[in-house]
Amino acid sequence: MNQRPYTVVLIVPTGIGASIGGYAGDALPVARAIAQICDRLITHPNVLNGAQLYWNLPNAFYVEGYGLDKFAAGSWGLRPVHQNRVGLILDQGIEPDLRLRHLQAADATRATLGLNLTDYVVTDAPLQVELRTAASGASWGTIGNPDSLLRAAEVLIKQAGAEAIAVVARFPDETDDEALQAYRHGQGVDSLAGAEAVISHLIVRTFHIPCAHAPALMPLPLDPDLSPRSAAEELGYTFLPCILVGLSRAPQFVVKYYTSKAASPSNITSSDPCEIWAEAVDAVVVPATACGGSALLNFSQSRTQIIAVEENQTAMQVFPEYLGIKAMRVKSYLEALGFLVAHRAGISVDALNPSLSSLHRLSSS
Repeated sequence: MNQRPYTVVLIVPTGIGASIGGYAGDALPVARAIAQICDRLITHPNVLNGAQLYWNLPNAFYVEGYGLDKFAAGSWGLRPVHQNRVGLILDQGIEPDLRLRHLQAADATRATLGLNLTDYVVTDAPLQVELRTAASGASWGTIGNPDSLLRAAEVLIKQAGAEAIAVVARFPDETDDEALQAYRHGQGVDSLAGAEAVISHLIVRTFHIPCAHAPALMPLPLDPDLSPRSAAEELGYTFLPCILVGLSRAPQFVVKYYTSKAASPSNITSSDPCEIWAEAVDAVVVPATACGGSALLNFSQSRTQIIAVEENQTAMQVFPEYLGIKAMRVKSYLEALGFLVAHRAGISVDALNPSLSSLHRLSSS
């Protein structure tokens, strides 16, 4: 009898300074390794985006953070696609030369990679992105004209037939900022990431289609001490290519509304065997200090195996035990890979240790 596809979710929350995955696509090697030992890998843009660098993982699903939360809650499913028509939104606040750089990058993905892009839209007002930092050190931000963003997305969806949305917003240039220098040296928090999440969340929540964001920034001065983990962002004028590649095959969201508690994804079988729902997830891999996210909290209420990686330090201090989450603690992603192999094979990890205790009798009274 054929077994169901082994499905893993890889989460590295954005904007919290993760030592692996907190920089410019530096969690991609982890994703590539996990993709080799599972049938389906579900992860999010923060893991797969590497500015102008990316890697084709045929069994990986590129799912925006808000959509991943809804998926984990069982409210939304994922429908794999062969291709999406990707619409591009450019912030009116982007200078003409910088706008042209992004348009040329978009055209390059069409000519070189064969991506299917619609015509683009410029917002009817500058988006006015502002950056913030929480007391924990995590980054977040605000957008001054969210309605302008939503109007632009609606034009792309209704007039151009866009099935996924890429957004390029003008972000503040902070070349002398200490946080930016720390980030470039592989020690700080990505100050842009939290605001980027706000932008993509807004479109996904409103229109229920895939979305990802690339910031528009002026090129930074050369830094001879640049960290390899941050170097992907220094290769050119735009971070757009990886976004367009990811969105080109991002799964569509299946949004179903239920009128009673008796009717829910957990007890209703989808009529489409290609759709993926939360109950199909076998394991979730997450940094051990970042277990407070909505997706993980929902997965922890199911039989999904949670794997918490201690080596991936973050600015958070939310361990699974603090929230009553039962998790397998591992030191590194290498150890997580070994556990996933055993889990998929149906092998108890106890059997892989040199000492194995005998079974104990339970009282029947």
